[in-house]
Amino acid sequence: MQNYLNNSYPQGRGGLNLPYLILFSLIALTGLFSTAYAQLPAAEIIAKVDAIRSPQEDYVTTTEITSYSLNRKPKTALYQVMIKGTDNTIIKTLQPETERNRILLLRGHDLWAFFPEVSKPLRLSLQERLMGEVSNGDIARVNFLGDYDAKLLKEELLDGKNCFVLELIAKTEDVTYAKAILWAEVETFHPIKAEFYAVSGKLLKNCFYQNYQILAGCLRPTELVLEDPITKGKNSIIRYNSIELQELPEKYFMKDYMKKMME
Repeated sequence: MQNYLNNSYPQGRGGLNLPYLILFSLIALTGLFSTAYAQLPAAEIIAKVDAIRSPQEDYVTTTEITSYSLNRKPKTALYQVMIKGTDNTIIKTLQPETERNRILLLRGHDLWAFFPEVSKPLRLSLQERLMGEVSNGDIARVNFLGDYDAKLLKEELLDGKNCFVLELIAKTEDVTYAKAILWAEVETFHPIKAEFYAVSGKLLKNCFYQNYQILAGCLRPTELVLEDPITKGKNSIIRYNSIELQELPEKYFMKDYMKKMME
């Protein structure tokens, strides 16, 4: 009795059946794609991740932060965030009303806080907490490529997705975190998860990039869930409600212009 497959399909070169040829071709192509991705420099992967996390042009976004803790009522704040390039950011508080028009101004790695009731600005660090588990730098500076040296550690499955696993080491001491481990999907370069560490090596927080939606012409994570690695139920969610691309004047990011911004 002859083999069913050998008689049911046309044969290719070397006597192989067409279904086997198709299967082998798909396997070979998958291997080629995987090899091509594996040859990407770590810095190029991070550049692609950065472009997904936020636009590489000037933009304005409305950002909401909600912080949760066991046995406590959630706290929510709303901000208008203006970003020009990778080194200039304004974070203006819209809610709660008691903090309205307070402003954080980032120039490079220098961060100042401006208050309507105070004449002089206060110098802050990117590492200090803005609200709950959210640090100032989590909102003010979203430039992995500029702030960290990247190393591709391996590829592994996370939530059923094949991911690059990258180690990010801070280039200077004044960035938000000393080190991060980042998982980004191989096929799309979408960030999936990150672990952020202190100089001591202590894990400070876990971050999950979720709820991908089209914003400013690109599929981006619109929610970042920042979790305390020790205290269960203690977390903060950053929600990007909108992103609008628009050219922002350089004067907006000058310290002398902050009084105008607080009006």
